[in-house]
Amino acid sequence: MNPPAAPVGPRPPGPSGPRLRVDVFTIFPPLVENYCAGSLLGRARHLGLLDLRIHDLRSAATDPRRSVDDTPFGGGAGMVLAPGPIFGAVELASPPRPLLLLAPGGRRLEQPVVEELVATGSSPSGGFSLLCGRYEGVDQRVSDHLVDGELSIGDYVLAGGEAAAIVVVEAVTRLLPGVMGNADSAAEESFGAGLLEYPQYTRPAEFRGWEVPEVLRTGDHGAIARWRRAMALRRTQDRRPDLLASRGGLSEEERHLVDDLADDLADGRTDGGPDGRTDGGPADDPADGDRVS
Repeated sequence: MNPPAAPVGPRPPGPSGPRLRVDVFTIFPPLVENYCAGSLLGRARHLGLLDLRIHDLRSAATDPRRSVDDTPFGGGAGMVLAPGPIFGAVELASPPRPLLLLAPGGRRLEQPVVEELVATGSSPSGGFSLLCGRYEGVDQRVSDHLVDGELSIGDYVLAGGEAAAIVVVEAVTRLLPGVMGNADSAAEESFGAGLLEYPQYTRPAEFRGWEVPEVLRTGDHGAIARWRRAMALRRTQDRRPDLLASRGGLSEEERHLVDDLADDLADGRTDGGPDGRTDGGPADDPADGDRVS
């Protein structure tokens, strides 16, 4: 027998009270609740650092079938979320603002945007809210007269905004002080400083002929930090040059770091694997350790 679903609604606050409130409006509350009840998000809610409230848009429907959609004026395929239930659910909940519609035309979710959303926790509203679209879209009057803006997690099509809402909530929660066990983890991950993260290794030091770079085994924290910085710059330069361009390119000091690393690799001093790759993985393996963040 499957365990009962976790209740929809806020968790009890911790000793210091919730640090960030996020309200999510959806026609499928269990999709969001079930994911957000576990792992890092569940921990944040249990500690009272995240006050996540999930609202069912059908709660404000006025007909016996609790309808939330209707056919579009002018004809066309599919159904559209009607304004009545959405306005009603939002007005009943009085959620924190800004209220953002998850939609393809919205502002792209990138790390600076995530940081802005975290900062809403210290605003008078104490957080922000997300509205999940469904079907062929949302009545335009919702965009014009109810929400404060739109947010997009990328240029592709999803069945609804629930998956996007989960992405936003997780990205924000990782930055809340006290959520992650190591306070440095969030700062060092990909995009934390406008760069991809450096390669990571763990035991054993040698696996199938691929060795961990020697510098990581020296115990020299200064040399390790320099190597990691250089590798992050080099990896970003190779894979996401757009990230470097958005921050004005490499500084003179960073250019020297990357050049020194290239010299070391040419001399074989920091080679991480028998095939000459610095990440220690098989050649041409696209999944060589970057975490999704």
